[in-house]
Amino acid sequence: MDLALLRTFVTVHRAGSFTRAAALLGLSQPAVTSQIRTLERQLGRPLFLRQARGVTPTSIGEELAHKAAPHLDALVEIAEAGLDDESSLRTLHLAGPPEFTAERALPALSELTGYDGQGFALRASFGTAEEALEGLSAGHHDLVISTAQPRGALLTATALCDEEHVLVAAPRWAHGNGSARRAGRKAPAPENVPVIEVHESLPFVSRYWASVFDTPPTGSGTVIVADLRAVLACTVAGAGLAVLPRYLCAAALERGDVVALHEPAVPPLRTYFLVIRTGTMAMPHIARAHDWLLRAAADWC
Repeated sequence: MDLALLRTFVTVHRAGSFTRAAALLGLSQPAVTSQIRTLERQLGRPLFLRQARGVTPTSIGEELAHKAAPHLDALVEIAEAGLDDESSLRTLHLAGPPEFTAERALPALSELTGYDGQGFALRASFGTAEEALEGLSAGHHDLVISTAQPRGALLTATALCDEEHVLVAAPRWAHGNGSARRAGRKAPAPENVPVIEVHESLPFVSRYWASVFDTPPTGSGTVIVADLRAVLACTVAGAGLAVLPRYLCAAALERGDVVALHEPAVPPLRTYFLVIRTGTMAMPHIARAHDWLLRAAADWC
């Protein structure tokens, strides 16, 4: 069986469409379609069901992908690492959310980089969970930190840690909003305070309001900036309230730069997952990074 056909098949399986697979492979869509048809003729079975939007694997296609993908990944790893393991570093390609990756994962993994016999080179990129998981499936990343748990057999996810979300604002906004906690009564949502968020949809604030106040937020974002570290900076400057991970704002809370407007008995949590392509834990540098992050995360929770 032609390895090029298998590579195309696995790329289509991971991408979920001939069009996306063609872009990833640098081929035309007709070429990808032709290769898949050739492979289907060789096997005597259909591998994909064509749908209006993309394709889904048949049962034989799912089985073939599960068996073939780890071996193809291993061959790519061998080709990238070179034959002389003693003189070349393997490279770990990591992807995840910018703030958590920069503040937590990269400092931990930096301890493993270098020529110590077990070290590796590190390349990191930032993006949404959807982008990172799609890149992992397509073979662009080795390890992904994601707030979404993927489904399917080709990706394996392990819970890494939970982050607590805190409703914070500069001290001047606390008066009249942070002291409304009464015994036996649910605290009301803060009112008339500008909102700082990472997106117009207010993902952090909406999740917090739904969990703690049983209501959606009533206003729109006053400041929208696509990085939680910038959200914190604007909050410290007094631009309004924000919902932030506690690890990110803990120092500012301790200094008094911001205050918690509410402290629910059960704070909202978000889980991070370590995600790999199934079978790639056989690669030592991926396994070491995976295990190292899990151990480091014991001190993050």
